[in-house]
Amino acid sequence: MQGIEPFYRGIWLPLVTPFRNDVVDHAALKQLVAHYCKSGIAGLVVCGSTGEAAALDESEQLAVLDTVLEEAGSLPVMMGLAGNNYRHVLERLERIAQRPLAGILAPAPYYIRPSQAGLKDYFTALADHSRVPLVVYDIPYRTGVTLDTETLLSLAGHGNIRGIKDCGGNADKTQALISDGRLAVLAGEDHQLLSTLCLGGHGAIIASAHIRPDLFVALWRAVRDQRLREAQGLFQRLTPLIRLMFAEPNPGPIKALLSRQDWLENELRFPMMPVSAALSEDLTVAFAALDSLQAGAR
Repeated sequence: MQGIEPFYRGIWLPLVTPFRNDVVDHAALKQLVAHYCKSGIAGLVVCGSTGEAAALDESEQLAVLDTVLEEAGSLPVMMGLAGNNYRHVLERLERIAQRPLAGILAPAPYYIRPSQAGLKDYFTALADHSRVPLVVYDIPYRTGVTLDTETLLSLAGHGNIRGIKDCGGNADKTQALISDGRLAVLAGEDHQLLSTLCLGGHGAIIASAHIRPDLFVALWRAVRDQRLREAQGLFQRLTPLIRLMFAEPNPGPIKALLSRQDWLENELRFPMMPVSAALSEDLTVAFAALDSLQAGAR
């Protein structure tokens, strides 16, 4: 049975992409990476849905990745790879995987809605061609297709498929993958963080960790160390902010808060839009409520 890499445990951050005047703001990106490198997170995910990858062309994606790798140092970095043209995806995979990556985060090809056999063959082909490990991104509400438990358990037998970002919303499937033990199960839905960790999940890739990442890391460590009451308390304190983070489309709420902290411009690629003034104010209040909460030293 293949082992789970130590760096696939813990809190991973699906990094936003800062813009200024509709151009990637690499200076702000470097500052963000330097900030999060000090926060205790396990790694960064570049060009996921939170990073507005669908609005970036390939050259922009590679430039973002190279900036993050340069600034991240020893912190592991994973790269998102989405698409529905198989040949183009393989070509991009070849270029991306030349970099020193901890993994490739790949969803099912969107819009096509292939069969389970087609999905199995697709991910198998990506894993066969990739020089770095593959993490399957199960997110049916974006791709239009669900990866069945049997399909995922079959893919778990591939030596180069090492984890799953679990956004499937199926507790039975989550538990089956955790019990199987061959894949690192990473919660992908922020509101399911505590439940997935308590079931035995290995970590999470969650957008809310942009704000007070120290508290999310503390929550993960508390579950790891069986300090469940402490983990429950942290999650209860974080829940209002998590809820607001998805009150309007991601990553609008994240950028609204980060811009108020002067990390970046409150700018998204069209047709994504900044959040409403009312939500922006609610986010500020929720963030302020966490100001006095300390993560602890463990």
